[in-house]
Amino acid sequence: VQLQASGGGLVQAGGSLRLSCAAPGCTFTGYDMGWFRQAPGKEREFVAAISWSAVTTYYTNSVKGRFTISRDNAKKTVYLQMNSLEPEDTAVYYCAADEDLRPGFLATLPGRYDYWGQGTLVTVSS
Repeated sequence: VQLQASGGGLVQAGGSLRLSCAAPGCTFTGYDMGWFRQAPGKEREFVAAISWSAVTTYYTNSVKGRFTISRDNAKKTVYLQMNSLEPEDTAVYYCAADEDLRPGFLATLPGRYDYWGQGTLVTVSS
């Protein structure tokens, strides 16, 4: 499974960005999808996840109300809409796919995800 993340860039605090992650050539509905981020000198951390059916979503507390994860299974793409961005959101953002589907449960640990995209850099200036 190849994941292709895009949409990162430089934005001022309070601005918005939408990240995309495409997964061409795979059975996209066979995976729950997640977004993670890694700031310089820090460990990779969970941001948001969405079930294969898009029925269930889950967010880390620091982005609740500001970020929205969604997916378009026909386009085999998952999105992360990021609003009200803060300098603390600056990081490389990674999308990931989890093939172990469990109803009502979304993984938040990086080790639970099986496939990873290459990352896209988001820089929020103050």
